[in-house]
Amino acid sequence: MKLVLISSLVLLSLTACTPEKKSPEAIRQETANATKEVTQDAKAVAQGVVDGIRNKGPVNVNKATSGDLKKLPGVDDAVAQKIIDNRPYDDSYDLVKKGAVSKSEYDQLAGKVTTH
Repeated sequence: MKLVLISSLVLLSLTACTPEKKSPEAIRQETANATKEVTQDAKAVAQGVVDGIRNKGPVNVNKATSGDLKKLPGVDDAVAQKIIDNRPYDDSYDLVKKGAVSKSEYDQLAGKVTTH
């Protein structure tokens, strides 16, 4: 919220300092458009923060519960059970080597899993 307020004030001050003479309606419209863009950006940043808090980092496939594994993209009950049944894993690509997931499924998981 502070980001939106600060950005709006900066935009207002910059609009007031332009060398060309603009009508109050043009200034209002430009300010409204800039505020809309800043608001959208602020919402995206806030959603990114929420997503970052929810996602506490890579999931350890050697220790994760079935519920934790099912939070990963493309992992359902059956895949989660295959991952659990094929433990332990020395590195994340062992998921493919041991047949717990296909190469295409692994590609979706690659940055989201760890073995340590």
